[in-house]
Amino acid sequence: MQDVSAGLARSQRNSSELILTNAQLVLEDQVVRGTVVVEDGLIREFDSSISAHGHDMEGDFLIPGLVELHTDHLEMHYSPRPSVRWNLTAAIQAHDAQIAASGITTVFDCLRIGADEDGGFGEGEMRAMSAAIEKAQKAGRLRAEHMIHLRCEVSAPDTAERFREFDDDDSVRLVSLMDHAPGQRQFQTMDQYTLYYKEKRGLSEEQFAAFVERRQNQSNTYSAKHRALLAEACKARKIAVASHDDATLAHVEEARQYGTTVAEFPTSLEAAHASHDAGMGVLMGAPNVVRGKSHSGNIAARDLATANVLDILSSDYVPASLMHAPFVLAETVDHISLPQAIAMVTSNPARQVGLRDRGRIAKGCKADLVQVRYHDSLPQVRTVWRDGVRVV
Repeated sequence: MQDVSAGLARSQRNSSELILTNAQLVLEDQVVRGTVVVEDGLIREFDSSISAHGHDMEGDFLIPGLVELHTDHLEMHYSPRPSVRWNLTAAIQAHDAQIAASGITTVFDCLRIGADEDGGFGEGEMRAMSAAIEKAQKAGRLRAEHMIHLRCEVSAPDTAERFREFDDDDSVRLVSLMDHAPGQRQFQTMDQYTLYYKEKRGLSEEQFAAFVERRQNQSNTYSAKHRALLAEACKARKIAVASHDDATLAHVEEARQYGTTVAEFPTSLEAAHASHDAGMGVLMGAPNVVRGKSHSGNIAARDLATANVLDILSSDYVPASLMHAPFVLAETVDHISLPQAIAMVTSNPARQVGLRDRGRIAKGCKADLVQVRYHDSLPQVRTVWRDGVRVV
């Protein structure tokens, strides 16, 4: 660690500098009580000393800002009911406020590409959302830093067409290749698929049979073609690629050939092991960790953590779970320390998508920081800074 004594003296003369002291600093390999000095939006120095000056963190944890790779929570604000579309900027602001208050300072907003079994969104709708995010960010409306993650349903007939709407969108930093057809990936058994679609939606036997046949035919027709096309486009544009719901070694090998860096929600321990061994960051849902099980009946994230093949957590559909889950893992899995668990929501996701400037309390990194008080087995986000500026 760095000696910050001289830095603290300089900080007293420069009001643009920020001193955060008397905090439990969650570093990459340990937790130490100490001080962080921020200058021009970057971490200048940190030490295990306590300063008489600056903001007293009262012994709370100080951790890097969370990095969220997969959240479709924005959809809930934009389309709160099936037939409703909310004002784009208002929806983005509401989403951003919840994200930032959860300690997330970098977020990859998932935009759905391809009309799937849920109907999807219309032509140009998701591109308009991306443009609105960029405009809001440039106008200083947003607390977190927003990037785009395109969730591409490769079995949908219109996926390639919708993907081309983003040809000139530099905010796209991650693309996931998904196939939610029955018998594929997440839904390898019809029992799972029947529960998820027929029973929950109240379809008759005849309606469900027609639905299944249509989705299987679309998968057979489009999935392989769209996977290859989108993977090649991402390679050319240097966009990170994520696989989704891999279940078998064949799925993992296919993902490896496409240059995949993130393995989202593998549905078997075998696939998780193979993905991890291939250098992919294995990503699971933080809600899965908090609840202790998958909402769709697949493998529990804690089982992957116990097997040492869990690398990244995502809030998925509950933003607050991204802060909660690492503390659950540190308490329930013997060989996972708090720094290791926090890395799953900070440095690990950042590294897998090429963001080397954040996710760590380290000299020269972005001063994206979160003050967290932990009591009664539940973390409370108290203050959030992005680039050294308080946003929550």
